[in-house]
Amino acid sequence: MSQHEHQILEEEYENSAVPAKARKSLLSVSLVWVGFPMIMTSAVTGAAIVGGLGFWTGMLSILIGNLILFGYVGVLAMLSANKGYNFSLQSAITFGSKGARIVSGLLSTLVIGWFAVQTGLTGSSMHEAFGTNALVITLIAGTLYIVLTLFGVKALTYIGAVSAPFFFIIGLWAVYDAAAASGVSSITSFEGTGAISMGIAITMVISLFIDSGTMAADFNRWSKNKKQALAATFTAFPLACMIAMVFGGLIAAAASQNSDLFQYIASKGGAIALISILLLFLNLGSVCAHCLYNGAVGWSSLTGRKMRETAIVLGVIGTIFAVSGAWNHFADWLNLLGIIVPPIGAVIICDQLFLRKGADISESVRIPAFAAWIIGALIGLAVEQFAPFLSTAFVSMLAGGAAYLLISLNTAKASAVSSSGASRS
Repeated sequence: MSQHEHQILEEEYENSAVPAKARKSLLSVSLVWVGFPMIMTSAVTGAAIVGGLGFWTGMLSILIGNLILFGYVGVLAMLSANKGYNFSLQSAITFGSKGARIVSGLLSTLVIGWFAVQTGLTGSSMHEAFGTNALVITLIAGTLYIVLTLFGVKALTYIGAVSAPFFFIIGLWAVYDAAAASGVSSITSFEGTGAISMGIAITMVISLFIDSGTMAADFNRWSKNKKQALAATFTAFPLACMIAMVFGGLIAAAASQNSDLFQYIASKGGAIALISILLLFLNLGSVCAHCLYNGAVGWSSLTGRKMRETAIVLGVIGTIFAVSGAWNHFADWLNLLGIIVPPIGAVIICDQLFLRKGADISESVRIPAFAAWIIGALIGLAVEQFAPFLSTAFVSMLAGGAAYLLISLNTAKASAVSSSGASRS
């Protein structure tokens, strides 16, 4: 690592592009990403998918969802590496300098809701496993996660370096232990309850990280080039996320009566139970720090304040919501994210990859981008209501991107006709 990377509290570039001299190595950015999705929540989601669809269909859904995430987040990551912009600045290119305040403010707020959900999960998981006071544990967890975030992107690198391999080792042991008791054939023949469709399962995978995935620029602006940004994203989706979801799915198929990975490990008692506590705090601390960092970078860019003081304010608010029982709304949160967030990233991709390559912040508000976002979200909402067996997140993503392309091309055509008419007159 360079001397710059050894500073404890380094510049976060909340309101400007990350300069070339401050860019980080592929390893550093990869460690930021790999510790994000390799978490208990991903394992819980994988368990729910396999529990509902059965082993093979569930695993296929997990794979498809992760490949969609890789394509979506990977392109956004490469675009952000070009200019070194955070998400607020990146979205300003497409939605306009003032319009981006709505987009960035919304996503930076939603991601704090995810921080609240994960912080609340820490307390509720400890209570369920050991009977501890959920309120006290949630407050302790929230405080720890806020402090961790204050160290900035460096903390995300280090916690990823510790959390991901720790999760992998313990998760691998848990899967082996469960498989030894039930047998491989029993796992692969697990049929599930049939409670969900494949489309819903794919939406569950996408929605789990669609918010921070859309805000990939906050992480990948530190990459030295597009190739490294894409490679770093690959370590998260599909690699790390799939590992966690597959672990959860295997546990569900092998020990369907105790399919929660953390609860399965904690139930072993003794030293293993203590290890499970360390894993829980490291694991959820990683995702909470990532989410709080996203929110703090976004709101600091909007308000002109420093990331760290913004992180404290947002962290306190998020912890209060966590104490109020945010974890109980986990499924509703995924549904909301799957409807309104994917069109945003799709519009940015279509604008900056296809229609206006090399464009920069030049307008105050760009109406076509907002129109396409609204159309994509409305189509996603319609799918949720009338065709819930489809993947709401994927449909809203495609709809938003297609709407933007059509609106932009029609606008350009109308403008050309108008200019032609004016020149003739």
